[in-house]
Amino acid sequence: MSNIFHYAFKVKDLASTRAFYIDILGCIEGRSTEHWVDFDFYGNQLSAHVGVVESALDYCGQVDGVAVPIPHFGCLLTAEQFTSLAQKLEQAKVTFIVKPQLRYTGKSGQQHTMFVLDFSGNPLEFKSFSDETEVFKA
Repeated sequence: MSNIFHYAFKVKDLASTRAFYIDILGCIEGRSTEHWVDFDFYGNQLSAHVGVVESALDYCGQVDGVAVPIPHFGCLLTAEQFTSLAQKLEQAKVTFIVKPQLRYTGKSGQQHTMFVLDFSGNPLEFKSFSDETEVFKA
């Protein structure tokens, strides 16, 4: 088994959470109870737990001149996955915090990125590097 991450976070309810993560993102549901549900999130384990979700977002992150919410989580995708997901999100009329765009154009780390909110208001970022060898390059 390769190294995968586990991330537990709060959601307002499981019905809307399943609608977002399964119906829109295409995640596969794992174990669940009436209080939480696990998802296969591009090979990683997300655990959504019903609780009170902070509603105020802090846009303290400045990345290539764009304010982004901190904290957030997401996934690195292939170019094909990124394009497909952007289309799914647009078709589902999900509001983009940051619309799909190219960041660091012509520089090391050039990447497509987009930010959305799940149906509980949790910010997610999806990105696709033009050159995967530059993911951790300074």
